[in-house]
Amino acid sequence: MDPALLWAGAGAVLIGLAKNGVPGLGILVVPLLAHAFPARESVGILLPMLIVGDVTAIILYRRHAQWRKLLGLLPYVILGGIVAGFVLARLDNESLRPLLGALILGLLVLELIRMRANWIRLPHHPLFVGGIGVSAGFATTIGNAAGPIMNLYFLSRALPKHQFVGTAAWFFFVVNASKVPLYVHLDMITGQTLLLNVAMVPLILLGALAGYTLLPVIPQKLFNGLVLAVTALAALGLLW
Repeated sequence: MDPALLWAGAGAVLIGLAKNGVPGLGILVVPLLAHAFPARESVGILLPMLIVGDVTAIILYRRHAQWRKLLGLLPYVILGGIVAGFVLARLDNESLRPLLGALILGLLVLELIRMRANWIRLPHHPLFVGGIGVSAGFATTIGNAAGPIMNLYFLSRALPKHQFVGTAAWFFFVVNASKVPLYVHLDMITGQTLLLNVAMVPLILLGALAGYTLLPVIPQKLFNGLVLAVTALAALGLLW
């Protein structure tokens, strides 16, 4: 079997698991697919797989979504996405991954400081919300790498784990679906990549079932710790 298909299959399972139980694991798929496929092609392959994972999470956790946590963020996400669209059309996204890794690490350090100093009002400050939104919009458009940024945002808003997963599902479905026309226009999504995506759907569903089974038994404190740990590992992976 083609090793690239094995990497893609592993990524598909991770996406289902991340979208439905262990947020943060999905970002590990970014370097995984980039190892198996050319950089731009890997981003185009990944997007439809993420959308399938988003749909499974919406079906399973739709009652837990907290839209009020997202409405003030979306305009900034759109702004970041527009900026990234211009950049993506002109630069190789591979060269931008270290920048994304540094950005995520910076936000992670800020979140740890916030938790340590008990800055309760920081997540609601307009500058914080705007910075998170623009960063997330830029990162998701450049390389489907907004997961760690949004995970830190949801953690800072103290969302219980089911609300965390349900709110993230709707957010990423809207954002990921909006990127499809751009990726098609840039030939990052083609008929050939979509055939590969179709083959990966059963594995995404398998991962989704595993995540849905795990989430109820993961303590909230362990859940938060896993999100922070995986976010840090993902950021380091983007840097190197």
